[in-house]
Amino acid sequence: MVDWRDALPGSGEPNKKRPAIVVSSSRFFGTGLPFEIVVPLTGEAALAIAGASTPIEPTLENKCTKRSYALAWNVQAVPHSRLSETSSQITAAELAEIRAQICACVEA
Repeated sequence: MVDWRDALPGSGEPNKKRPAIVVSSSRFFGTGLPFEIVVPLTGEAALAIAGASTPIEPTLENKCTKRSYALAWNVQAVPHSRLSETSSQITAAELAEIRAQICACVEA
């Protein structure tokens, strides 16, 4: 979960706690940096841009309660102080798809 409850008015940040997936690599971020790279989750299908979003279906394994969309186009770095861990998880294949979508969003 990412806590954006102190978002600046008009910034476009959600100003509440929101689920997100940590996509940063321990190769870079396991060195003590105070940030993680995350992709937010939403239940709004209208925000799920084709090719830049991954649907996450609820399963017993991932502990999600409803269909969500990982918004690779909205990737961002957030400080650890904004993050809280949950027991939910995604598959390695879903993580690989999200990372590939992030790359596609920023390739030249």
